[in-house]
Amino acid sequence: MKRISEKRASILPAFFALVIALAPYSLRLAAQVATQRFVGTITSISGDSLTVKTDAGQSHQVQVPESAVLKRIAPGQKDLSTAETIKLSDLAMGDRVLVKLDPDATGATAQAQQIVAVKQTDIAQKQQQEMADWQRNGVGGLVKSVDTAGGVVVLTTGAGPTAKTVTVHIAKNTVLKRYPPNSVRFSDAQPAPLDAVKTGDQFRARGQKNPDGTEISATEAVSGSFRNISGTVSTIDAANSTVTVKDLATKKNVTVKVTPDAEMRRLPDMMARMIAARLKGTMPTNGGGASMMTARPQGGAPQTSPPGGGAGTQSGPGTGGFGAGHRGNGDMEQVLERAPAIKISDLQKGEAVMLVSTESANDVTAIKLLAGVEPLLESPEASRDLLANWSMGGGGGGEEGGGAQ
Repeated sequence: MKRISEKRASILPAFFALVIALAPYSLRLAAQVATQRFVGTITSISGDSLTVKTDAGQSHQVQVPESAVLKRIAPGQKDLSTAETIKLSDLAMGDRVLVKLDPDATGATAQAQQIVAVKQTDIAQKQQQEMADWQRNGVGGLVKSVDTAGGVVVLTTGAGPTAKTVTVHIAKNTVLKRYPPNSVRFSDAQPAPLDAVKTGDQFRARGQKNPDGTEISATEAVSGSFRNISGTVSTIDAANSTVTVKDLATKKNVTVKVTPDAEMRRLPDMMARMIAARLKGTMPTNGGGASMMTARPQGGAPQTSPPGGGAGTQSGPGTGGFGAGHRGNGDMEQVLERAPAIKISDLQKGEAVMLVSTESANDVTAIKLLAGVEPLLESPEASRDLLANWSMGGGGGGEEGGGAQ
């Protein structure tokens, strides 16, 4: 027994030495496999070559020889059993593609062995259908309580007099996803268990509602934790895309990074006063009030894509992100989405803003920022709920071009 142990002891150093020696080769092999296929969007077509930009922002130039196999699938399709065979000339800019490279190609430019494509128009149509379903059969708000064992999430939705409680029933087959802390793009949401949902989170679900909309059996749900800030602008650094805001709740300055993906809007004064009156419950429920609330402000262009910057070609909750619910006359979130868009250079020192941002104590990244909100802050609690339920452009397309990956 002792001799066997000694023999094993003598083998171990040699074994570990072999593992260490092979490690660089294994890493190179893994990297090689990773670069043999990628998913992205066609940004240019020139002759027999494509330029494809991945979701991570990397651009790849690929030559498409006559021997390459080109297929087209429908959005969300998982295999190639019913895929249509196409030609290079059938591809167009904006199409989503899965590219598999030829490992035996020797030229300076990578060559495609197989391309699986999804038409941009098909993606847009599917997204519109999904967006309509999220708006028609969806509900969202702040998590009031979570019963993991019973599969029940209780939400508070709406703001001011329109606030109500909604019970969401989660079944075993409900698709649950969760946003990372720095994104509200549906494509960035990852599968997550129900116990990841916490009180105070933002939560959106779609499924079968009861007649009065107080209960819903969810087929799909997405959640996330974000920070809501109301405060005044202390400094503006447009060159570095940052704004310092004094948080009214903590009385501390917060540095806000404003990226191109951030959605920024300004409420016209009259609109802000109308919303404030409605939050206080002092606005008439009939007569001219509702029509004035839903009137499009001058310069407010119609929403033709989900808010949230670069998520315009993505689906999911879409313009009905968190808390969209049913969009009837006077819907608060619809009013906010119709407010004119602004840039960081349009902000003014000392003005009040409300924003939804990533979670952090000091430095945060803005996801949504709303200016012209001075009248709203006269009702801080209702305004907080309004901010929390503000549509947070969803965007999914998580399966675009990925059906045959």
